[in-house]
Amino acid sequence: MAEPVIDNRITLKKARQHFVTITKHRHLVMRYCFRCGLYYQGLMHDLSKYLPAEFLKGARYYQGTQSPNNAERRDKGISFAWMHHKGRNKHHYEYWWDYIDIPGSARPGYGPAKMPNRYILEMFCDRVAAARIYHPDDFMNDLPLLYLTSHQTQRLMHPETARKLTILLEMYRDKGDEAFDEVRKALRECR
Repeated sequence: MAEPVIDNRITLKKARQHFVTITKHRHLVMRYCFRCGLYYQGLMHDLSKYLPAEFLKGARYYQGTQSPNNAERRDKGISFAWMHHKGRNKHHYEYWWDYIDIPGSARPGYGPAKMPNRYILEMFCDRVAAARIYHPDDFMNDLPLLYLTSHQTQRLMHPETARKLTILLEMYRDKGDEAFDEVRKALRECR
C-alpha cells in the first residue's frame, strides 16, 4: 500500500492552527507545572516551538492529530524541527544522551544520562498535556502511560529516569489531575 501524500505547503490556515495547537499545549503544560510548583519551567516550556526553525516546519507539516515532526520525518527521513527542539529543551530524555562510562570498558559509550527530577516532572506534565491536546475526544487517564509503554521509549532512557516517569504516569492513571497536587505535596515534604 502506498504511503499517503503529505501536503507540505505552508498555508495561513495551517500556520494559525499550528500556533493555536502549540499554544494550547504550552498553556496546559504551564498549568500542570504550576500545580507541581515548577513555575519557571512552566513559563519557559517549549518556547523554542515559536522560533522559525521549529514553527515553520510545524506549520508546513501540521495535521492536528499528531506532532508535525512525524510528518516531516516521513517526508524527509528526518525531522529538523525535532533535532532543533530536543537540543534546547531539557524535559526531553533525548537531550540527556551523552558519552557515558561503561563499567568494565576502557572506552566510554554513548547512552542516556540520569535526568534531574525537575525535568522528569516537566516531561510528565508535557506527556499528559500532549495526550490531552492530540486526543481531546478519546482522552483517558491511562493514555500517557500507554503511549510510553507501547512505544517502548523507556529502554532509551536512563533506567532511573524511566522508573520515575513510569511511577508518575501510573499515579496519573490512578488519580487523574489530583496526581499533580500529590507531586507538589511530596516535593514540599522533601525540602
